[in-house]
Amino acid sequence: MTSEAVMKLSPIVPVIALESEEDALPLAKALLEGGINIMEITLRTPAGLKAIEVISKALPQMHVGAGTVLNASDFKDAVDHGAAFVFSPGISEELMQTSWELDVALIPGVATASEVMLAKNNGFEHCKLFPATLAGGFEILKAFGGPFPSMRFCPTGGVNLSNINDFLSLENVLCAGGSWIVPKQCMKEKDFKQITTLCIEAMQTIKGKI
Repeated sequence: MTSEAVMKLSPIVPVIALESEEDALPLAKALLEGGINIMEITLRTPAGLKAIEVISKALPQMHVGAGTVLNASDFKDAVDHGAAFVFSPGISEELMQTSWELDVALIPGVATASEVMLAKNNGFEHCKLFPATLAGGFEILKAFGGPFPSMRFCPTGGVNLSNINDFLSLENVLCAGGSWIVPKQCMKEKDFKQITTLCIEAMQTIKGKI
């Protein structure tokens, strides 16, 4: 799957830090019922890799990838556990090289024009803007459109239902990542029905913008 294909799966990319692998399948099913068929499961918790493995094997209709991938070792572990793509908070030669070696889509994180140039000049034209709102949010993405017309972005970090439509209104934004769609309280209480409801509400809210 190409980076472009990944970023066109859904206008919302849930960014998820799972505390328990047992929650992986119920959460994936809740997201699917809510109309979202992509998950970025971060490697911030010990359960991350196993959760990716469980979902990739049991629910092929859910496109699951790894987030918070920082180096080649993280990248290889994620792919070994079934990750179909990788998101990183930053960009490095090591990550780009590993993406080429494994032939697995990397969506690197960028926050400056220099990092966008590094990505573009190495053939990575689909990037995560991170941390989106701190890096300049809507305004910096709008500004990037001039010198980098071919680049496409997934802003992540500070994105929520009140500002996602602003981001999605930009031509160079294909999707936006966020954790608000999977509230910690819902996960703590295993209230997966509420997560489905939040997904449906969010997709209805942004339907006119995509």
